[in-house]
Amino acid sequence: MKNIFRLTISILICQLAGIIGSIFTASSITGWYASLNKPSFNPPNWIFSPVWITLFLLMGISLYIVWSSKTKINYKKTAFIFFGLQLLLNSLWSIIFFGFQAPFYAFIEIILLWIFILFTIIVFYRISRLASYLLMPYILWVSFAAVLNFFIFILNH
Repeated sequence: MKNIFRLTISILICQLAGIIGSIFTASSITGWYASLNKPSFNPPNWIFSPVWITLFLLMGISLYIVWSSKTKINYKKTAFIFFGLQLLLNSLWSIIFFGFQAPFYAFIEIILLWIFILFTIIVFYRISRLASYLLMPYILWVSFAAVLNFFIFILNH
């Protein structure tokens, strides 16, 4: 029962970050975002939601693995801090990019997000390799998103 509770909480925390981000995203997709010049490699809008739902699920499972590990609490605290910071930065990116309609500042923020994801992967690796591997699709997608963000800024500057 304890494991189901931890797994559920871990996934819900991550999905909540996605919901917060989507609040700012949804209203801009058909308006401001649709009016932007985008690079040829920009994916169709419909792809973002299933990708992010999947990534937040993987992040939640990863968090659960770390939370449930037998590792000393000091290591876990550091892991939780990095995880929480990257999750906060993840939601903040949507607020900056879509809410404030500021691709330049969002690009700077996504670089910071990428760094904190990397730190989280490193710290999680020390606790559980599987937990760190589950974050690999996330950092790859954020890498792609950073490139996309940069080109949107350049094309609309």
